[in-house]
Amino acid sequence: MYNYFRLHPSIISFDRGDVTGDKVPDNVYLTGSKTPDSPFIQNITLIVQDGRTGAYKSVTLSENAGYNPTLFLGDFTGNGVDDILIRIDSGGSGAFTYDYVYSFVNNNPQLLFVFNVYNEQFQYDVNYQDNHKVKVVSKINNLTYLIDISLRDPEYLSEIYNANGKLKSPIEGFVNPLSGLYPVDFDSNGVYELMAYQKIAGRYNADALGYFVNTLGWENDRFVLRNQYVAISGY
Repeated sequence: MYNYFRLHPSIISFDRGDVTGDKVPDNVYLTGSKTPDSPFIQNITLIVQDGRTGAYKSVTLSENAGYNPTLFLGDFTGNGVDDILIRIDSGGSGAFTYDYVYSFVNNNPQLLFVFNVYNEQFQYDVNYQDNHKVKVVSKINNLTYLIDISLRDPEYLSEIYNANGKLKSPIEGFVNPLSGLYPVDFDSNGVYELMAYQKIAGRYNADALGYFVNTLGWENDRFVLRNQYVAISGY
């Protein structure tokens, strides 16, 4: 234990469950180096102590610095063994998160989900339309959503539209990368799905139009899109 925690003096998060698949509860840690007078944490590392042998194994995360690192243990694949969900807040203005799901069966760490691959797969187009509408296209499933912004502040709308509802000039919005990943057992069968949030923004990041809420389930050794919703921000 000393050799592992000497380089990572602080235990940031801890949970206990059978992640190796031998029916014996294991100790799961996130460790890191705290910054003096700041909640910022560096060198965040996943460490699993095998409950049967007492041996330790560590995993270095691709993005290993941020705020409020958390652990969640639950079965995401349906094999009856707990997987490890890790979430780290980036701390940036976009509130992006660094999210990982690891399997640790037989003490063999396997990365099941990582935020940057998700961000590459889930791409969107956001374009303002005439008559106070914003068209949002989700490319992964080729679905189109129309967001009605007619109830926005008149001053906001007057900057974008002429009095007849026509756009003064083309405006493109954007969808932020992953900004929240949550475990949810939708059908109460003991197997968790992932619920992923991404903010839909208009002219700038604080100009929130809504959120994409994608639910992902494990199928054929990967997470796939099960359902997609658009949640609208109130004005």
